[in-house]
Amino acid sequence: MNLKLFLPAVAGTLLFFSSCVSNKKFTALQSDYSSLNQRYQTSQVDLAASQQRVKSLEEQLAQERANNASLKKALAVLQGSLDKSISQGNVNISKLVDEINSSNKYIQHLVNEKNKSDSLLMVLTNNLTRSLSRDELKDVDIKVLKGVVYISLSDNMLYKSGSYEISETAGATLSKIAKIIMDYKNYEVLVEGNTDNVPINRPNIRNNWDLSSLRASSVVQALQNTYGVDPKRLTVGGRGEYNPVADNTTDAGKTRNRRTEIIITPKLDQFMELIDKAPETTPAPASQAAPPAK
Repeated sequence: MNLKLFLPAVAGTLLFFSSCVSNKKFTALQSDYSSLNQRYQTSQVDLAASQQRVKSLEEQLAQERANNASLKKALAVLQGSLDKSISQGNVNISKLVDEINSSNKYIQHLVNEKNKSDSLLMVLTNNLTRSLSRDELKDVDIKVLKGVVYISLSDNMLYKSGSYEISETAGATLSKIAKIIMDYKNYEVLVEGNTDNVPINRPNIRNNWDLSSLRASSVVQALQNTYGVDPKRLTVGGRGEYNPVADNTTDAGKTRNRRTEIIITPKLDQFMELIDKAPETTPAPASQAAPPAK
């Protein structure tokens, strides 16, 4: 029953029966009415508070739903960026792998060329050594250092005493060296003169620089004019007393320092072409190309 209708009815009943009932019962009914009325007022306050809490909770729920929708939108944007980054990263990694592979091929090519050159130099050295007699090898020292052949000829074997002119006995040895040089046309030849530290005292020769250069020049001209070596392959150098291989304080050391070296090297321009040649790279397919910047 509705409490709003019930209370007035109770009040009317009390008035109607007030004259019929005893004061004791009337007082009891009046007490019950007061109690019910108090409970009704309390219920109304509780109801209003509950309705306020429901409204607050509904507002919070709406706010959380809005936040949830915003978070979903942000998540979608982040996921898109992540997918794009992963795709771009895969393209970059693929390109890097291609570049590394190309570089490895290029490095291997250089290694193969160096090994080929080293092998040819060893064959050249062996051929030259086999062509020389035992007596000639006493005055000729042949070695390979860092891809270069050094043929060191003693001063006593090559030149007339105290001169820069080639001796008659040196012709046989120079002819064998010239033949090897002509067999290997892809190599440059540097002829380098060296002396001991004893000052020279000859007309028209100022010092050991002059003597070492003149001696090297005599060998070059013999290789060109007598044995037919292409002069474009030949270079003259003189180092005087400043590139010793032994101690100049002893006669044996001075003898070793008075030498002419024929240095056979690969052509530098061919080597530099290999160094300067950029390794080829494989471009990424169009479908994997990076998107244009916005």
